[in-house]
Parts: sequence; C-alpha cells; structure tokens
Amino acid sequence: MAKHVYTNDEVRELIKKEDVRFLRLMFTDLFGTMKSVDLPISQLDKLLANKVMFDGSSIDGFVRIEESDMYLYPDMGTWLISPWGAEHGKVAQVICSVHLTNGEPFMGDPRNNLKRVLSEMKDAGFTAFNIGPEPEFFLFETDENGEPTLKVNDEENYFDLEAADKGEDCRRDIVLALEKLGFDVEAAHHEVAPGQHEVDFKYSDALEAADNIQIFKLVVKTIAKKYGFHATFMPKPLSGINGSGMHMNMSVFDQDGNTFYDENGKLQLSETAYKFLAGVMKHARAVTAICDPTVNSYKRLVPGYEAPVYVAWSAHNRSPMVRVPSDRGMGTRLELRSVDPSANPYLAIAAILAAGLDGLKNDLKPADSVDENIYTMTEEERVSREILTLPDTLHNALKSLATDEVVKAALGDHLFYNFMEAKTMEYDAYRQSVSRWEQDRYMSTY
Repeated sequence: MAKHVYTNDEVRELIKKEDVRFLRLMFTDLFGTMKSVDLPISQLDKLLANKVMFDGSSIDGFVRIEESDMYLYPDMGTWLISPWGAEHGKVAQVICSVHLTNGEPFMGDPRNNLKRVLSEMKDAGFTAFNIGPEPEFFLFETDENGEPTLKVNDEENYFDLEAADKGEDCRRDIVLALEKLGFDVEAAHHEVAPGQHEVDFKYSDALEAADNIQIFKLVVKTIAKKYGFHATFMPKPLSGINGSGMHMNMSVFDQDGNTFYDENGKLQLSETAYKFLAGVMKHARAVTAICDPTVNSYKRLVPGYEAPVYVAWSAHNRSPMVRVPSDRGMGTRLELRSVDPSANPYLAIAAILAAGLDGLKNDLKPADSVDENIYTMTEEERVSREILTLPDTLHNALKSLATDEVVKAALGDHLFYNFMEAKTMEYDAYRQSVSRWEQDRYMSTY
C-alpha cells in the first residue's frame, strides 16, 4: 500500500472533496483484534490535535480501571476513505497509536511495541525490515440468522478453475476493495482446502505490513458478509483438511539494499541472512507462542497438512519451518511458514525480528539445510540431524516463551505478562472442557 503521510491541510481538503461525514479511529488490542472509535466529522480538529480520549481499561491487555484515560494519536500515513458505508455518509479511517495522558507512548499497545523493536533494529545499522504476508482464510455459509455454519460453499482445490460461484465473486470483490484502498495485490486464488482462499499483496516495511494485515482482515470480513458468507482466519476450522497459515516472507535492508543477498555466497545468501536465520531457528519454539497464539493453532501444526512441524530450513523443500524462495537480488528473502492468521501481526513481527537480530548480534550459525522430506525420516534420523520439533500445544509453546529472554524482551514487560496470563487461562479453560470426540470415544468404552 502506497505510504503518504497526509498533512492537516490535505486531510481537510480530502474531507471536503469526498464529503466525508464520519471518522473511524482504529487500534489493536493484545490479541490482535481491531478496535475502533467513531466520531462525527465535527471532531476533526480534536483528532488532528491528538485530543481524542478513550477508556483503556475496557480493552483486553491494556490497563486497570484506576488508570483508564488514554489518547489515540492518528498515524496520517494510514489515512483512507472507506470504500463502503457511504449510505450514511462517507467514512474516513485512520490507524492510531495509544498514548498515556502525559503524551508518552503506551507500551501495552502492540503497535507502539513494534515501533520500539524497529528502533532497536535501526540502532543496529539497518533501515527496514520488509514483510510480505500470505494470509489464508475460509468462507463459510451463514444461516437464516446470519450466523456462521460449518458448511463451505465449494469443493474446489488449489488453483482450481471452475465455473464462477459466489465464493470466487466474493474474492474478486475483496481484491477490488483492496485496490481502492491502495493495496498492490499480486495474486488471489483458491487454496488447497474446500472454501479456503488466499490473497497476496506486495511486501512493505514491517509497521506498514502489520497495518495492512489488519486492514486486509477487515476488508475480507466486510465483503464476505455482503455475500452471505462468514470469513474466518481461524487456523483450523475443520478437521481432516488443511488449515490456514500466514507465511511471512522477510528481508532486512540497509542503505545499500537487501542485506540477505550475496552474489558470491552459498545459495547466494549473505552471512547476514544465515545469522538472521539462525536466530529465528534458535528462538523458534518461543516465537511460536506469539505466531500461533490459540489452542486451535496447534491443530494446524500437525503432519500431513503442509504446515511445518520441525525446526529446519531449506531452499528446495517445503516441509521445514523456513523456506528460502528462489528469487535473488532485491527479492532475496526467508519465508517463515509456521505463522498463522490468528496471530497479532504487530507482536508476531516484533518477535520474529528480535529473534533474527539476536542471531546477528551473537554471530549464530544455522544447522545445515534439510532438503529431504522430514516427514518420512525416522526419529533417529531427525535426532542425528539435530532437527527439533515445534511445540505441539499452546501450553508447551508458553513454557518455551517463559524461558526465552530474547522473545520476552521483544514484547516488553507489560505485553509479556498480560499475554502469558491470558493465554494460560485460555489453555486451562480448554483443558477443563470435554469435547464431543472424547464423549464419542470413551462414553461407551469405559
């Protein structure tokens, strides 16, 4: 998405030209859920002066009730005119960062936290951390009350070309809406599972990429609803089929360009790329708690459905956690395949970046690439190759996070403690529930 930071005068001119009637101020909570405050256009001056206040105690992971007053500071590089909702007057939307009453950035705001980690990256001599996300989602039919069912609208497969249906029309309208908002959409296609879709948009710097993911989710859900669908980014909504991932393509730039590329390096990768890769692999289990943050996430990370299970990398193999796509030059990148779309993108990108920077700081070296199919190896073969497994439950991922000082620091104290507390409670609630599978399997047997 093209980044233009609008001046106050430009904003006023656009509002007059487009006859904007409402302002939507958006921000993200601890769990990656987009929140918003709507204002009439009469409050524009208040917004531009950073004077819009809200109750932070009502937002998951923010603050206690006795310290509730917080301010929303708009990032005018995210200013957009919404492509829908004009029947009640056009709506201008802007992503905001959360600030305390003294004007300081609130570090419980995931967006502010990502800015902090990006600042540490720049202190290390780099200029940008570029992210190209590949978010997948499902379209489910809704019932007569508009509630989601478990019925997908098609039986298509990867890249299938069938007669146009509502799902395909919906996906095309999603692309058109994204383009109206300035997204550079590179591809849109049906994914492997029935009812599953993917829309890829061009890479951008880390903060903009996280913003784009949030806007993308909003667009997908809004357009899907108009077609009578429920769009979900739940990692594994149905058993027996592939789940939804959000592969993260990443590269680090400095003033000379892409630091991951070296024409004379092994695989034409630089030492910077290998060290960054080593850091991501070293901290993979802790990073997984952030990048796969729900109980359901670990129903996706199982063998047989294309999602990674092992901490390994390859330039020729899609079974490891990290793949090195074939592009070189400015397109040289690493693709982290374990991330799923339930992740808070601000937290996920911060954790991944911190892990990679640790690899650079400590001159880490990755294990050798694994170019064979890991799923066909014996346990003895994997042990001899020092191939670790990713956590198989949210509980185990949280245990890894609790002992990883680098990833904990990437979240900061406020976000880390609130995340651990909330996710531990989530897992405990899951552990105490009795599923239909257990009832069917054990009720008559015991």
